[in-house]
Amino acid sequence: MALRGAWQLQKLIVSFSDWGGSSRGIRSFMESYLPVFKEKNPQLEVVTELIRGQHPHLKGLYKNKSERVVCVKNMDPEEVLQYATRLRNSLGRKVVKLKTRHVTKHPSVQGTWTTDMKF
Repeated sequence: MALRGAWQLQKLIVSFSDWGGSSRGIRSFMESYLPVFKEKNPQLEVVTELIRGQHPHLKGLYKNKSERVVCVKNMDPEEVLQYATRLRNSLGRKVVKLKTRHVTKHPSVQGTWTTDMKF
């Protein structure tokens, strides 16, 4: 995703095995979908990496020096394309958990209601 007009994903590393069965989907993704994906995203550096004996994965390196790794073992080429698009569209930030279940500008003065209130 673009933050202030600049894409946050700088580099996408596609790691696969040339003989492993779990890499079958990513190998067909590289033949059919990866050239089109590169053409549509000229701002993105796409690198393929051969790793034998490991499951295939996609690694995204972002501008804020963070990285995300997604395992794509035994997936179809369409699913691999979907995960590559999700990595491109994300900002690379960590997920922030909310402290409460509800967010409001005016929190209750009395506190949150619970079922185990004693009167």
